[in-house]
Amino acid sequence: MPTTAEFEELLRGADLRVTRPRLAVLDAVYEHPHADTNSIIGFVRDDLGDVSHQAVYDVLRALTGAGLVRHIQPPGSVARYESRVGDNHHHIVCRECGSIADVDCAVGDAPCLSPSDDHGFAIDEAEVVYRGLCPGCSAASAPASSN
Repeated sequence: MPTTAEFEELLRGADLRVTRPRLAVLDAVYEHPHADTNSIIGFVRDDLGDVSHQAVYDVLRALTGAGLVRHIQPPGSVARYESRVGDNHHHIVCRECGSIADVDCAVGDAPCLSPSDDHGFAIDEAEVVYRGLCPGCSAASAPASSN
């Protein structure tokens, strides 16, 4: 987890002013990978007190635009944010509880999938979403053994 000084350096390196809300949002995203916007708002308010929804939305937009955080939205899910940017990874989503985990690409190079027809696009990313049951939901749905 980066320190406050490292967060400040990230912001300055992206030509963003260092503000308390930006530091609090970065901290929340790093501390809680794949958190949704409402959760991030709660974490920021726990840290700073009264901060408006709009202020957090604006910070998330600025951080995403600067490439400091990544916005993801797996099908059927609300928008979520993560600090893991600039690499080639995918996500696995639990069908039952909605938890999300990172999955490194087995191929490694981006994009890791080749379309049958690129329609003239210069493709630089492919997104894969795996679905299944997380260990907790798998255990909960397993039939009880009879002894």
